[in-house]
Amino acid sequence: MVIGLAVNLSISLLLAGFLLRAVRRYERRANAVLESMDCFRDAEFLRYDSARSNFRIAPSKEVSIDSESKGLRPSEPNTNPMMGYDMYELLSKIQSPADLHKLSEEQLGRLTQEIRDELVQVMTARPAPFASNLGVVELCLALHLTYDFSRDRIIWDTGHQIYPHKLITGRFANFRSIRTKGGLMGFPNPAESPYDLFVTGHAGASVSTISGLKAGDDLLGESDRHAVAVIGDGALPSGMVFEAFNNISGMNQNCLVVLNDNKMGICPRTGGLAQRLDHYRLSGIYQSGKKTLNDLLKSIPLIGEPARASLEGMRDAMKMYFKEGMLFEEFGFRYFGPVDGHDLKGLRKILKELKGQKGPLLLHIFTNKGHGVEQAAEDPVTYHSPGIFECVGENNLNISLKKGGAKAYTDAMSGAIYRSLQADPKSCVITAAMCQGNKLEKVRSDFPKQFFDSGICESHAVAFAAGMAKAGAKPIVDIYSTFLQRSFDQIFQEVCLQNLPVVFCVDRAGIVGPDGPTHHGCFDIPYLRLFPNMTSLAPADEADIEPMLQWAQKQPGPVSIRYPRANLETIPRSKPHQPIEMGQAEVLVEGKDGVFLAFGTTATSCLTAAKNLREDGINVGVISARFVKPLDTKTILKAIEHLPLVVTVEEGTLQGGFGSAVLEAANAAGLDTRHIVRCGYPDKFIEHGDRNELLADLGLDAAGLAETVKNFRAEPAEELAAAGVR
Repeated sequence: MVIGLAVNLSISLLLAGFLLRAVRRYERRANAVLESMDCFRDAEFLRYDSARSNFRIAPSKEVSIDSESKGLRPSEPNTNPMMGYDMYELLSKIQSPADLHKLSEEQLGRLTQEIRDELVQVMTARPAPFASNLGVVELCLALHLTYDFSRDRIIWDTGHQIYPHKLITGRFANFRSIRTKGGLMGFPNPAESPYDLFVTGHAGASVSTISGLKAGDDLLGESDRHAVAVIGDGALPSGMVFEAFNNISGMNQNCLVVLNDNKMGICPRTGGLAQRLDHYRLSGIYQSGKKTLNDLLKSIPLIGEPARASLEGMRDAMKMYFKEGMLFEEFGFRYFGPVDGHDLKGLRKILKELKGQKGPLLLHIFTNKGHGVEQAAEDPVTYHSPGIFECVGENNLNISLKKGGAKAYTDAMSGAIYRSLQADPKSCVITAAMCQGNKLEKVRSDFPKQFFDSGICESHAVAFAAGMAKAGAKPIVDIYSTFLQRSFDQIFQEVCLQNLPVVFCVDRAGIVGPDGPTHHGCFDIPYLRLFPNMTSLAPADEADIEPMLQWAQKQPGPVSIRYPRANLETIPRSKPHQPIEMGQAEVLVEGKDGVFLAFGTTATSCLTAAKNLREDGINVGVISARFVKPLDTKTILKAIEHLPLVVTVEEGTLQGGFGSAVLEAANAAGLDTRHIVRCGYPDKFIEHGDRNELLADLGLDAAGLAETVKNFRAEPAEELAAAGVR
């Protein structure tokens, strides 16, 4: 018995010594990796302290990374702001990702610089997403060097960081046409290239779609196709991401999710998950250490299994230090990282290793948004999608931005929201990761307790607003039209069904320009006017904005106010501004030959068209409808009954839109509708381009509206008489 105890004691001491040495090795490796990451340069470092069994903050120190050791060197200084395509020694030769394999490590390093130089050149011509693209250059190259995406599958979540991918997939020669009418789209586009599988402009769907692609490939007997989704930490909290994680794990799919962690969405990320991502988990060390210890303990007689059970407790304790890795592993993903996302050689190495592994995998990489351009890296919010670069110095330094133009409707609404919060402590505003886009920075700064950013979680934002309204607060939900539709069910169930006083400020309603079909606000008129209890209105000009918000906040139920991404305009009224009253339109100009029924800011184009028509002897009036629900049936039906022509004008789809509402009202009143002409968006997705160009193409500018009136009046007299037109 004594001998047995001695043996057990000796083995226990040996095991304790082994574990202590393992922890010491872990400590050294953890701190070495943390120090080696570019993203910790000039920062305080988290270090693992085995004596305290936790991380501690160590004093910052300068960490320099020898670019030559990675085969990196900058390209020649770019002193020509209009550098031609032929100036790129390497980029100009990349016709497809296959050409990347012809380059040496040193050439690949230079290629990253040439890509960044070209991104800068685009910005000298037009605004575009910038900092996010700078941050994924090395990741893009590493992925294309590891996989063959002419056969394998890749989805870039959100898609605005697609520019480096476009540059190396055969679109370099046309790249400077990006975001122009007829040119390349600013998001992935299958019509441009087989390397783009989906048009992705909204966040959070990549993991679901890559899972579906993998399931489809497996079903069709093509299981050898690899599947990769790239998603940012800003998009990660989207609810459907975790729904997809759950299903991928349940099916044990061979999918790789690359988490591009740059601590940003468009603005700095928010929420508890963001805080968890700030804890660093070196799971490669953890996984290999766990396997080594398990194998060792299983080989020890008598005490091996009890000691292994104790190790499980130690493992769970270790997990607590690395919360984000534990989260993914609980979903059934094997977690790897974090890895320096700007170390091209290191990325290629780990991707090559992961390519041969089975099951759900998550690779966590750190990148710097704006990497490679000093000003963008220092201020990634401003440089997410900055204005045109007026001047660019050598080595992409000393960038000066073209000064902004006139104020927009977003500015007017943000000012009205500010004054609402200032006047009433019960008033509050909720945005979904778009503080900058909604121009709410001053609101956030001055009223932090009344400002809420849900992150890219629109469904949560709307349900959250419903809860606040139920508690007695006065919530304003400030979200782009294209993003608000992601919360359709919550608008129905949590707001309208409960008849709660939530105000929806529907920003960027209508054509948004170069962002294209993923971002045009085409559908909010139909999907909001569907619901009982919802009141929907739109300002004709700047003078309507604040009165409408003030009126909306006094209503007992939900109200939506839509306004475009356009410069502010003020209508010259012959009478004082008419107060906002439920379901009442504003007659701006009267006319005996017809009338434009304008919903929203289309009123200004209608007024110009009416003025031009009067010069041709055609007297057409203009009515600002103000409301689409409820309609001012008294004013509108009178016009339909007594005027020879009624033209409804809206910046939205015609299917179910304002014009449809007018036709429904006329039909219910038993009126002839053959002299009603509807102007709006046709039943198709509208491509990208300059806002004014697109409106002209759709016949929604002043010239197009005047032409609509003339074309109607040019109909044969007998046909007009048959239609009841006098």
